[in-house]
Amino acid sequence: MPTIVHFEIPFDNAERSIKFYTELFGWEIKEYPEMEYYGVMTAEEGKGLNGGMMKRQAPEQQICNYIDVDSVDEYAVKVEKLGGKVIMPKTAVPAMGWFAICLDTENNAFGIWQADKEAH
Repeated sequence: MPTIVHFEIPFDNAERSIKFYTELFGWEIKEYPEMEYYGVMTAEEGKGLNGGMMKRQAPEQQICNYIDVDSVDEYAVKVEKLGGKVIMPKTAVPAMGWFAICLDTENNAFGIWQADKEAH
């Protein structure tokens, strides 16, 4: 069964956002400057859900959950058949996998994620 495997929190000010979440929850946040991205560790390995943070891409961008699927291509088709929209097409995260960003029928954004170490 597909499940949530990752979350992303957009920010306008990295320093302010990192300070907020580290002081509020004690999360460990690590910068990946080559990707302009921050990894967010919320729990010990295998005990919780980890995610990331990045600069907000649009004023309306909110927290996005990513759901693990067998095929981004197949699920993108299902999204549209069920009345949703694919707003960011299949995109590679090199050596990690593929993702697409979608909207459900209520205009809520979510990601679909396909792990694939051969992605490029």
